[in-house]
Amino acid sequence: MSYEQISAEHTSGNVGVITLNRPDSLNALTAQMLDELRDAVIRLPEEGARSLLLTGAGRGFSSGAHLSAGPEGLPDDLGLALEQHFNPLVEAIAAAPVPVVAAVNGAAAGAGASLALMADIVIAARSAYFLQAFVNIALVPDAGATWLLPRLAGRARALEMMLLGERIPAEQAREWGMIARVCDDEVLTGEAMALAGKLASGPTRTLGMIRGLARNAEQLSLTDALGAERNAQRDAGRTDDFRAAVMAFLQKQPPVFEGK
Repeated sequence: MSYEQISAEHTSGNVGVITLNRPDSLNALTAQMLDELRDAVIRLPEEGARSLLLTGAGRGFSSGAHLSAGPEGLPDDLGLALEQHFNPLVEAIAAAPVPVVAAVNGAAAGAGASLALMADIVIAARSAYFLQAFVNIALVPDAGATWLLPRLAGRARALEMMLLGERIPAEQAREWGMIARVCDDEVLTGEAMALAGKLASGPTRTLGMIRGLARNAEQLSLTDALGAERNAQRDAGRTDDFRAAVMAFLQKQPPVFEGK
């Protein structure tokens, strides 16, 4: 699939770099962009990418859904757009078999914030901010925000963010547990690529299991979580990377993972 509103490349370091590429609109999310993003999230790991890096071109990550046509240009059922375009992308990110890093430059607003925060590790520029702007236009948070934010920031802070529709600066987002790291703007790209590169050189199948266990843990009882760990450990113990790592440990050598 050729892309018009994103770029996607598989680097020599096995990182799949996906860039929202409508900088003139602060990467506002159109149906076409969402479908292209979903295709890239699925395709790059199939082609050998062992981690994904999601970022935005220009001055911001994403300003959220494309609304410039005004209310007359929008469908009567906004939920249908979620069902057909937004939600499949969110599900694809959640189901990705490799770790996902988001590098947030500038604004991450509305559904753009939701997409960034779906990543496993979020690193933000110091000037970046997160905004659940839906209430400001009389809409409810979507693209997974109502599921995701209480898990990241806690119910009280999530409700404050969603009900008041105020900006959350990057440093505050880190303090709230929404993101992992904040760095100076000028080093964001390098820091994010280094992080994605480290993940890409790891035991890919095991990393996929870890992200799955973490994603499902809050929905399970302790007994069920223990059972899920038991099954995942069985599968991890059967990987080539585990066997190679044990041999490297015995030989006092650093492991070299092939993602198998």
